[in-house]
Amino acid sequence: MSPVTDAVLARLPKVALHDHLDGGLRPRTVLELGSEAGVRLPSADVDGLRAWIAERAAAGSLEEYLRCDELTVIVTQRPDALTRIAREAVEDLAADGVVYAELRWAPEACRAGGATLDEVIAAVRRGLAEGMESTAAVGRPVIARQLLCAMRNGPHSREVAEATVRHHDPARPGGVVGFDIAGPESGFPPSLHRDAFDHLARHSVPVTVHAGESEGPASIASALADGRALRLGHGIRIAEDVERDEHGDEVLGELAVRVRDEGIVLETSPTSNVHTGAVRPWGAAIEQHPFDRLRRAGFAVTVNTDNRLTSATSLTRELAELVRVFGYGLDDLERFQRTAARAAFLPPAERVRVEQVVTSGFAVARTA
Repeated sequence: MSPVTDAVLARLPKVALHDHLDGGLRPRTVLELGSEAGVRLPSADVDGLRAWIAERAAAGSLEEYLRCDELTVIVTQRPDALTRIAREAVEDLAADGVVYAELRWAPEACRAGGATLDEVIAAVRRGLAEGMESTAAVGRPVIARQLLCAMRNGPHSREVAEATVRHHDPARPGGVVGFDIAGPESGFPPSLHRDAFDHLARHSVPVTVHAGESEGPASIASALADGRALRLGHGIRIAEDVERDEHGDEVLGELAVRVRDEGIVLETSPTSNVHTGAVRPWGAAIEQHPFDRLRRAGFAVTVNTDNRLTSATSLTRELAELVRVFGYGLDDLERFQRTAARAAFLPPAERVRVEQVVTSGFAVARTA
């Protein structure tokens, strides 16, 4: 059996459930789009831009971390820019071995140029479809879909929910597969968006909710009760509802039991979770991430990047960090990818197909 080296990790088939489109631009693309739009950026060169982003990513605050998204949103106000970054995202994910990706983004934030919600959603769909076509042509096929986010600190969640229903087409290349709320978690609980979630439920559109990142179990409880979430964006602070008894055994609270027993998938993003301060205490490292504790307690954990540009990461890098810290082998890594494949917001037959691709790829890795 091959050791789990970086080379082996790079070849493994991967599933990306939590990847922000506007958090994964190529630095060169940010500069070029900024120049085309006449936007003054923090730096005129790639190294300077990376340094500016790295400084904010490591501030230990979700709010400061999100300032990087403000930068990339400024340069993606035209439909053609959205098509470009969607196409490039698929190409970059394919190069990292990703076989299925849900790219989430906030269409309400990309209308300053005068485009409608329908127009910007269609622009991203074109880009994802183009990326799928180009990667398949070079032997790296990817199934790519989009997941629409409403800003939890804004007034447009019902409008975005309605657009999600209009465009919900999980079988279509680049189509919309589900809904999310994103943005600052503190002070903006999912309950504020109950009307949007009710509309989605009436139309059977699946939902994932950012919860349990900068806020604790109460936010998660609202995501389940008000959002009817099938997955939790990050969700790692469910660990605050898990204690150890005098024998060292894990004792789960009522909410944690529900999340575990209902198979609510945790979309963890280890590097980002450290950057945003979701891993406590502030200044903690990957070693303090509750990922392995949650895995051992029976939670459905998956591995994600969150923002590839902001956190300077990839799925291969995230898996490598978990291997380094927790000593995972191929069986563990395959379990994480199969969990993610089963949680994809795809029609059942396509979920099965993605899981089969994962299983086959890991079988090849074991014999290499």
